Amino acid sequence: MNGYGNGQPAHDTHSKVLGYLLWIFGFLGSHRFYYGKPVTGVIWFFTFGLLGIGWLIDLFLIPSMDREADQRFVPGRVDYSVAWLLLTFLGFFGVHRLYQGKWITALIYLCTGGLFLLGVLYDFLTLNRQISELNARRG
Repeated sequence: MNGYGNGQPAHDTHSKVLGYLLWIFGFLGSHRFYYGKPVTGVIWFFTFGLLGIGWLIDLFLIPSMDREADQRFVPGRVDYSVAWLLLTFLGFFGVHRLYQGKWITALIYLCTGGLFLLGVLYDFLTLNRQISELNARRG
């Protein structure tokens, strides 16, 4: 059970609203990356959401992906949704890294276009883990 006693996770690390907004572009896997599913995110990216079929099915799977993410990732000072919005729209400039307090890599991203986009790709694959580690350290 959990802290609430009603079947809900004791913390809400991810947003269903943001999950559904990202689902609109989900044929590129963005909602799957957000919910901590990088392998299927990459598959969705290269197959356009399994030719649209997987993308459509995900419309109904988002609530369960949200619950699973809420249970897997550590809540704390760094907000997952804010970090993901910054990565998605300003990752090229390293703003998401600045938000996490990673000043040096934020400056490197700013000067190198997200370390020639390879750094942005790395962050799409690992951002949830990075934030969980930061939140766990900062309590």
